[in-house]
Amino acid sequence: MAAILVAEDEPRISSFVRKGLSTNGFSVTVVADGPAAYGHARTGDFDLLVLDIGLPGIDGFTVLRRLRSEGNLIPVVALTTRAGATEAAAKLGSGDGHLAKPFRFEELLARVRLALASGRAIEMATLSYGGLRLDLRTRRAHVGDYAVDLSAREFALAETFLRHPGQVLTREELLRQVWGDDYEPGSNVVDVYVRYLRRKLGASRFATLRGMGYRLEAGR
Repeated sequence: MAAILVAEDEPRISSFVRKGLSTNGFSVTVVADGPAAYGHARTGDFDLLVLDIGLPGIDGFTVLRRLRSEGNLIPVVALTTRAGATEAAAKLGSGDGHLAKPFRFEELLARVRLALASGRAIEMATLSYGGLRLDLRTRRAHVGDYAVDLSAREFALAETFLRHPGQVLTREELLRQVWGDDYEPGSNVVDVYVRYLRRKLGASRFATLRGMGYRLEAGR
């Protein structure tokens, strides 16, 4: 059962959406302002966010921008007014859809199902942790809102760290996984490439544990 977060401050609309989605087998949580939407969405407990752009406290655009800057790729269906539809189309990312009010529930349900399917495909092709994201399709890294180009070996090393976030990886493990047989015993190539990643992705993300190896951290 997919868990959906509905962020909508108009009780009539939120009740309508909650009832319809629940009837169609979804688990639904409703919040009524921007800070609550942001706080709930970043927990990782939800598969999709139905987001009213005109939320009080923090508007929907700001909520979404903050989530994306942290590497949070939760699929979003944004609810807008008819007058705000053009602005929404310009501001929302290519992976985020919008639906103008008033709408029929069947329209919303179709958007929700499509966004969930697209979100699963994106999730399978993406690794993220602490605001750092790797797109395995385009072979590019993203730190917050910024794209960063990596060499093939840098990308392979970053991918290895992201597949083991918070774990200590020894130099020998990193050599074996990233370089395979293509390295000299006792080589300092891991240290060299970790320095490259620190320069490009943030020094605080790659912690050195003396005598043990390296660990990917959330960064600051």
